Amino acid sequence: MKLEILAILTACMVLPLQAQIKRPERKSLLDSDPSVVYLEPTLGKPLELTVIKEAPVFSGKDGQHRLGTLKAGQTVKLEAITDKIYRVRGEGKNQDGVAGWVAPWAFASKEPDFIAILKKLYERQMQVQALIAEKQVAVGMTLKEVGLSLGTPNKTSVRKTAAGQSGRWEFVIYEEVKNYVTEVDRQTGAVYRRLASVTRQEKSKTAVEFSDDVVTAVEESEDRVGGAVRIVVPPLIFRW
Repeated sequence: MKLEILAILTACMVLPLQAQIKRPERKSLLDSDPSVVYLEPTLGKPLELTVIKEAPVFSGKDGQHRLGTLKAGQTVKLEAITDKIYRVRGEGKNQDGVAGWVAPWAFASKEPDFIAILKKLYERQMQVQALIAEKQVAVGMTLKEVGLSLGTPNKTSVRKTAAGQSGRWEFVIYEEVKNYVTEVDRQTGAVYRRLASVTRQEKSKTAVEFSDDVVTAVEESEDRVGGAVRIVVPPLIFRW
């Protein structure tokens, strides 16, 4: 009886401890390749393709390690793309689940030009990712992409009409300027500088104008002006 009570008490002590040390699940490294466009976070919805030919499935986009064969005559979920190969999830030839990289020639879609459209999407997202990495914005970016690049705007204005929504976001970068005064020590006559105040001054400002969630104009303060206007392809609309 004493042993049973001891076992119960031990279990009660261990369970809360396990709950305390449980760490959040880490994001898979499969979703961290900067040369890959992952469709779920990009489009907000899955895309599907029809497999028209059996095709080899590879573990990586370089096609070095073969996982199996993708069965023809099925619909698969398109998870990620490069300009040359697609990552899909479907059924293998042996009726087992398989996820990996497959060449575009194995697929068909309701959209006849899906290969060209996906390539255009890939090129756009590579440009956008490069802009975000440099904390820059361009005409054609979405407001979500602007937020990923510059963060939360300091000032926003929105105008809603029957035709849609337009507005302006402003991002301001400030710097602290230390202000000193020169004083003389009355006893020793020594001259020294004393910090009198610290002021916050505007260093640069970027303003973006948008219409229906897409940037239509970019205005930058003088210290960032000098290059050509950056323009990317507006977000593509997928109806399949």
